[in-house]
Amino acid sequence: MSINRRKRILISNDDGYHAAGILALYEALRDLGDVTVMAPEQNCSGASNSLTLAKPLTVRQSSNGFYVVNGTPTDCVHLASTGFFDDLPDLVVSGINNGQNMGDDTLYSGTVAAATEGFLSGVPSLAFSQVDRGWGNVEDAALVARSFVKMFLERDIRTPLLWNINVPNLPLSKMTSVEVTRLGRRHAAEPVHVVVNPRGETQYWIGAAGAVKDGEEGTDFHATAMGRVSVTPLQLDLTGHEALAETAAALAGFQLTTG
Repeated sequence: MSINRRKRILISNDDGYHAAGILALYEALRDLGDVTVMAPEQNCSGASNSLTLAKPLTVRQSSNGFYVVNGTPTDCVHLASTGFFDDLPDLVVSGINNGQNMGDDTLYSGTVAAATEGFLSGVPSLAFSQVDRGWGNVEDAALVARSFVKMFLERDIRTPLLWNINVPNLPLSKMTSVEVTRLGRRHAAEPVHVVVNPRGETQYWIGAAGAVKDGEEGTDFHATAMGRVSVTPLQLDLTGHEALAETAAALAGFQLTTG
């Protein structure tokens, strides 16, 4: 890699290419390198790490130069990393999400998933979310993202890593600090909402996320409630290492049978 080459920054999100968060993020980062945006055509909140396999994907370029994909956030970064462009990005930045991705949210988040796909491609990747919905102070959140990206570029960080970053909806001057946190936990999700449409058909809306169960000091929930930017390093090994011995003991003597 030439030390004089401008770094390639790939931006994606899950709220869609038209969302205020990705527009603010692009404006904040556009002068820091060769910045490319590849984002979903539609809002894909809750898409998690889903890939589109049952139909072909199409890519078009919008009037502002963004690449628009008729697929998921993971599709976008996967395409960008596996042949649509000639070279891998040096950094993947996902967001800014319209609402928090903390605790259990990370399992469902398309924002985190886009960054995860970058990480799987061997690229350092950052996911940014605002704690509250509605885009309040989104330009300040974009300045937070700019600070992180500048640090990565100036330190020439190339090691694949995956950071989940949640930003309070505050003016930058009111954010107290940056805190490295663990994921908190939520209670189970709220019940589905049952409605009957004008045709008499019963339909279901997914309920709201569960209330915070573990928001103790050291968690992402606690840090952002204190006005801090929360940074949680994520890993993809889902193995329950502490349960391996217990699971082996539970299966002691177990045999498959045909009856």
